[in-house]
Amino acid sequence: MGRKGVEAGWWCQVPKPVPLPCRLEEQTRRLQKDMKKSTDADLAMSKSAVKISLDLLSNPLCEQDQDFLNMVTALDTAMKRMDAFNQEKVNQIQKTVIEPLKKFGSVFPSLNMAVKRREQALQDYRRLQAKVEKYEEKEKTGPVLAKLHQAREELRPVREDFEAKNKQLLDEMPRFYNSRLDYFQPSFESLIRAQVGYYSEMQKIFGDLTQQLDQPGHPDELRERENEARLSELRALSIVADD
Repeated sequence: MGRKGVEAGWWCQVPKPVPLPCRLEEQTRRLQKDMKKSTDADLAMSKSAVKISLDLLSNPLCEQDQDFLNMVTALDTAMKRMDAFNQEKVNQIQKTVIEPLKKFGSVFPSLNMAVKRREQALQDYRRLQAKVEKYEEKEKTGPVLAKLHQAREELRPVREDFEAKNKQLLDEMPRFYNSRLDYFQPSFESLIRAQVGYYSEMQKIFGDLTQQLDQPGHPDELRERENEARLSELRALSIVADD
């Protein structure tokens, strides 16, 4: 082993930097944002459906035609049931998915700060290591040996500080990453249960609505032909005819 290798020893052995957890942080933030957009869109959809049914109930046709009133009333009841179950689903997702995502994301500032402190300690370590190596390369005169001894003494506590910070991250970073599945799995299971429960109820609600509106022996094809015939009659009126 060369002179420099013998004299430099432990202070030449600096580990590679620990990577910042940027990707996991960005994925967590994006997932939380997308879940919030999804629940907002769900609520907007069901609220709009309720508003449409209420607008239909206020239509003068409901006062003139009992059958139309019965149909719109059935629709309004179904939309309000849908909105109630949708609100329940969104509340469950907010509590069991979005809030845990938000709490998980709140740890990243502290985690990133710990990584930055480790990187700063690494820079201090390298700076003093370079100072030691500079004196090691000089001719070993009395003043140089004194400065080399002083540089090594300055390096020792910086090295210990770096190694403590580095060990903490090397020990805890894998545990943090490996905890993701255990932390998020209950949330995603709850998300699936919320969606399954909601759409099961929707099947019942719209099944009931279909039974109320269906007319025996009146298939969709026949309805389409009747609507086309009525539309043709409207178009034949002089007040809507093309000039």
